[in-house]
Amino acid sequence: MWIDVLLLAKLAERPWHGYELRKQVEESSGRALSNNSLYPALRRFAEAGAVTRTAEPQEGRPPRHVYTITDVGRELLHDLLADLPPELAGDPAEFLARLAGFGRLAPEERLRVLDARQAAVSAQRDRLAKLGAGQTDPWSRLVLAEVQRRAENEQDWLASLRTRAG
Repeated sequence: MWIDVLLLAKLAERPWHGYELRKQVEESSGRALSNNSLYPALRRFAEAGAVTRTAEPQEGRPPRHVYTITDVGRELLHDLLADLPPELAGDPAEFLARLAGFGRLAPEERLRVLDARQAAVSAQRDRLAKLGAGQTDPWSRLVLAEVQRRAENEQDWLASLRTRAG
């Protein structure tokens, strides 16, 4: 779903053709996006009325398709940004895709997304603490301790985001 969020956010900036859109998402997120993910998502958006697809002629080449977000697409983007369900809140890519779109949300919507991520990170920390306490292998304990340290750092970061988001 993070792909949907990032694609619609880029299309909300301006129309793009597929290759440009893929490059824009990669450059703004650091995430690789394959054509096998891009074009099925664009097809779904077109079928749902979230984007329009227009053929743009090119000299000596087949036409390229330019995608433009619609009002339905803008509403869908807002809904995706404002909602981080518990089953997705533990996925860093899902959270970061929404965080990148915080400028499109009202403060209370931002705080709800941050609350969902905070709950997921807290649950992860609790789970890691239990696993670490029962782990006898020193290398596994080391790994669990590091993952727990990263979760603690993220909790601190989330707290700083709350002050900016509200």
